[in-house]
Order: sequence, then C-alpha cells, then structure tokens
Amino acid sequence: MVDGDGDGELEARLVEQEEFEPSEEFVAQANVSDPAVYEEFEENWPACWEQAAEMLDWDDDYDEVLDDSNPPFYKWFTGGKLNVSYNCVDRHVENGDKNRVAIKWEGEHGDTRTYTYQDLYREVNEFAAALRDLGVEEDDVVTLYMPMVPELPIAMLACARIGAPHSVVFAGFSADALATRMNSADSRYLVTCDGYYRRGDALDHLDKANEGLDGVDHGVDATVVVDRLGDDGFGHDLKGNQHDWDDLMDDHAGERVDPVQRDAEDMLFLMYTSGTTGQPKGVKHTTGGYLAYAAWTSHAVLDIEKEDTYWCSADIGWITGHSYIVYGPLALGTTTVMYEGTPDFPRRDRLWDIIEKYSVDIFYTAPTAIRAFMKWGSRFPEEHDLSSLRLLGTVGEPINPRAWKWYYQHIGDEECPVVDTWWQTETGGMMITTLPGIKKMKPGSAGPPLPGIDAQIVDTKGEQVDAGRAGYLTVNKPWPGMLRTLYKNDERFVQEYWQEYSDTDSDDPDDWVYFPEDGAKIDADDYITILGRVDDVINVSGHRLGTMEIESAIVGVPGVAEAAVVGGDHEVKGEAVYAYVITEEGQEEDDEMRGRIVEGVEDAIGPIARPEAVIFTPELPKTRSGKIMRRLLEEIANGDELGDTTTLRNPEIVDEIQRKVQVD
Repeated sequence: MVDGDGDGELEARLVEQEEFEPSEEFVAQANVSDPAVYEEFEENWPACWEQAAEMLDWDDDYDEVLDDSNPPFYKWFTGGKLNVSYNCVDRHVENGDKNRVAIKWEGEHGDTRTYTYQDLYREVNEFAAALRDLGVEEDDVVTLYMPMVPELPIAMLACARIGAPHSVVFAGFSADALATRMNSADSRYLVTCDGYYRRGDALDHLDKANEGLDGVDHGVDATVVVDRLGDDGFGHDLKGNQHDWDDLMDDHAGERVDPVQRDAEDMLFLMYTSGTTGQPKGVKHTTGGYLAYAAWTSHAVLDIEKEDTYWCSADIGWITGHSYIVYGPLALGTTTVMYEGTPDFPRRDRLWDIIEKYSVDIFYTAPTAIRAFMKWGSRFPEEHDLSSLRLLGTVGEPINPRAWKWYYQHIGDEECPVVDTWWQTETGGMMITTLPGIKKMKPGSAGPPLPGIDAQIVDTKGEQVDAGRAGYLTVNKPWPGMLRTLYKNDERFVQEYWQEYSDTDSDDPDDWVYFPEDGAKIDADDYITILGRVDDVINVSGHRLGTMEIESAIVGVPGVAEAAVVGGDHEVKGEAVYAYVITEEGQEEDDEMRGRIVEGVEDAIGPIARPEAVIFTPELPKTRSGKIMRRLLEEIANGDELGDTTTLRNPEIVDEIQRKVQVD
C-alpha cells in the first residue's frame, strides 16, 4: 500500500517518447474515428454507456443505467434481463449468420476443428441439456478445469445458457489450486479433460484433476471428462460420478434448451486471482455490464467487425481469454481463433504460420511473447505472409518501447496500429489505451483513458500530479465491466480496492476511488505510462524508481531481449538495482556487454539507477501466466532462502540463476 506520510512519492525519468500516427486507410475504416467521442462520453456520463448496452439484445429493457446509491457496490443496467449465451450464439443464427465461422481451433500437432455459429448453437444446447440432466441448476457454480480446447468455450456458454455461473481454473494450476477454488466457490460440478499436449508431449490432466477432487471438502456431484488425447491417453477409468463428454453429447443430441432470462446483475462467472500468494480472491463479474463492456471495447479498441478473423493468443484460463477470446468477439459475431500449444512448437514460427494460414486480421498478444519473438529474431516472421493483419494489440503488462517498435515493424510492417492496453481481472475489460482510429501511438505508453473512464494519477495524498510526474493510478468513477465484489467477502473487496483513497464512511459516490495498486506517469497529452505494481519499486538512496523504466532502459541496449530488475539489500543505498538480463541469440554475454547495459541505464535514467550487478540468464522465473516472479529474484539477490517455486512454469531456472549469482 501507499506510504501516506508523503515520503512514498514515485519518481519517473522515462525519456521523451516517439509518436506514430495511424494510417489514413485505417482511420477511414475504423469502427470509432470521431474524436468527439471523448467529449460526448464525458458530458453524457453515465448515460454514455447506453452505447455499450445497445450492442446487446435484451429480453427486458433496463430501468436505469447506473445505480450508485450504495458505493462501492454499483449496479449497472438495473432491471434489465438478458442471456449471454443467446447474445453470443443464438442471435447470430437468427440474423442469417449461421454459416459464419465462430471458432477456428488448431491443436498443437496441427489438427483443426471449425465451428460455425450453427455448430456452436447445437453443441452449446446439447451440453446445456447434459448439465441440467446432471443436476446443475440456476446459480450453481460449475468449475471448468480445462486447457485450450473448443469444449471450454462451449461449456462456458452452456453454463451461461442455463444461468449457472462458471469458474474457469487455468489448466496449468496444481491440484491443490483446483481444490482451493472449488471449496471457495462451493462448486459441486467439474468439467475437465483427460489431458492435452504441450511441446509435443501428452500431459496427464485427469490424474491432477482427480487429486484436486480428493481435496474438495463438500464433495462433488458430477464430473465431465473430455477425451482430448484419444489413443495417447493414460488409460484412466472414469469413476462413478464421472461422465464422458462425448457420451453425454450423444445422449442429448438434437436437444434444445431455452436460454434462461438473467438479471443484468446476476453473476456470470467467478475468476480467481492472485493465487500465487495467500488465499485467492474470487472476482465476481455479472451479466449485463460485463458483456456490454467486453463487446464495446472489442468494437472500439480492437476494431472487430463480424467479417474479421480475430486472434487473441491468451489462455481462456485468464480474464483476457474470457473477455477477448470468448465473450467480446462472439457477442460481435466474429470469427475467433484458438490455439492449444506454445509459440515455439514445432518451430519458432508457429504463430506466424497460423496468422498466414487463417488470414488473421487482428492479433492481440502479450509483451512477454513479443520479447521472446525478438530474442528469436525477425527471420521467423519474415518467412510468412502477414499482410492480412490490420491491427495489433498487447495485453498483460507494460511493453517497453523497443519491443513495441519491433512488433510494429516486423509483425505489422509499419502499417498496423498497435493498441497497448492496460486493464485487470477486476476491471473486466480495457481501461487505458488508444482508440486506434483516433489517437496517435506512443511506444511504451498505454495511452489516455478510454472514453467514459475517469483515470487519474495522484500522489500519496490523493492530489493529481502535474504532467511529466509519476504517481499512483486511480479510477474515480465506476464503469460497466467492473467487478461487483469478491465472492462472499464484501469486506475484503472494500479493503483491497477502495480503502486507500476513499472516504469509506461516505454514501457519496464521488468520495469513492478505485485503486488498482499500479504506479504510473502522465504526460501533457494525458497519455499514461504504467510503471508497474506499487510493490515493483526500488528505493535507491531515498529515490523510488519503478522497475519498468529501468527495464526499458536495459532492453533499449542492442543485443538485449528481456530484463527484470529487483532491489537487493545495500549497506549504503538501502537498496541497489540487480538486473537479470536475457540476451538475443548470438550476443556475447561478457563484461563489455555488462558495461553497455550499465551505460544505457545511466544515459536513460541517471547514475542513481546504475545496476549493482548484471546477471545474464537464458530465462526468467515466470508463473504459468507469464508474469515474472520478482520475489524469487529478490531472494536470490539477497542470498535469502527461496520461497515456493511450485507456481512457476520453469522452476529449474531458479537454481541456474542462483549458481550464476554465486559465480559472479
């Protein structure tokens, strides 16, 4: 949390940013191209959000756009009734688009499946009927512990159809993580699979799921198992209350289930977050506001048209996959691409091969992936025709300017705008980014707040900072996609997100401020550069420096692919900068390179940020979602005993880094 005595102010020394304009051709076809949209949303707030609601079909019209009578427990589109499954499937079939492709799926070994909206309608209905037959009722939470297979979005939409909230658990999580989430959600139903492929190998997923089920305190009424591996499976026999997906679909072939009318404020899904430390938080997203916001941001920011082939390379186990693989794109009736595997199997050109094969128009991926592409070199995308691309996007963390420009140049051929999007699991959708048909782009900066979003950068006292200064990101008005609370824990909801800058005794919504715990800098154009989590700060001789700006300076050195910096104990400075650096292929990792890195940091930021040590490493310790585990890097820098590494996707790298630090 922010130090309220005034000594906790952030400093930012990022260099002046370059600017890039969208092409006239792109602006001419963009979904949103009138700059007046910003003023319109500001003057007509909150009624402006009716534009988002109008993108949906409602069974009953809403009475009020926003009920803010009990902050921070805001309600959107109150009185309205709708069904998410109907909005993402049925209406497109009814409107003449039944033969349009809804999902293009590619497995890691090259096997493919294509679902038209008619196919999706049939399978969603059949699985909805199966769930009901298994005993699932309205408001029962169904847990989905599945990899990137088409049955996952089908199950999500089937749950939505019958009014049963879903809780997707990322397939890479442990058995204990599954049990913890099922216990927290009081979930008695599980949909999982026998296994999946990763870098060519078949992984036994059902064994892990069964282990997790043993830890569910209240027992489980039914489990559905998808047979993904076929002959490559591990020979598991299904238990008494376990059912084969294909058998259930055969049993309910041709059945139709009327979509259940849901109140706009009824829960659509739970998404557990921050599970790497402490108890995970069950973020509650509701039906009307969330879907309206996902659809509107997909339309306005990602520029999606129903004729597009769109690909977000995230995993549906995370919020990005919920909002921008499933709900946003399908609400708009477009074609969404799903890929099961990793970007480097069987070759490092796999993603570019998929883009070329399916003539992808819009590509939305993570900076961590882009940095890997940079490390591998431009020869891989150069082997493929990427000319179908119209728009590029990034999500998940700040992207440094060098990686942004590499993406813009080598993937977009300097023709595609790049939208650098800041948002969170809790926000439901994008909050800070450029509208690509209106705003210029500044590499490294997410952009201004979206229309209707009141984001401010403040100091520790809650006062707005001047342009060019750093501070703490806040959101001062509610928005439709926001979380409504933490599941069965309103007190923690207020404490975690609202307490820092709000008058929690007030009934006036103007006194309530959402604090996402990110540091940021704002410029004269109101463009916001995200500096990272407030705990991603190094205090060097009393100067609080965000890790992102130091990392950007290091990655700006030719030959560097990726970097992570942490603070290590120092007798004089209090903390010193320790830099862990991944170089591009073929780059010598020697003292000369170390000197260039140190010089690059001093030139970009100043001597105060000079790294105490530069450690070369082939990888960084990352969670299965791609987040750098800085805590472990800090422990290595300080020679402390290492904490839990079970949440890492590459735990073996920790010992290797430790050895390098000891040698250096």
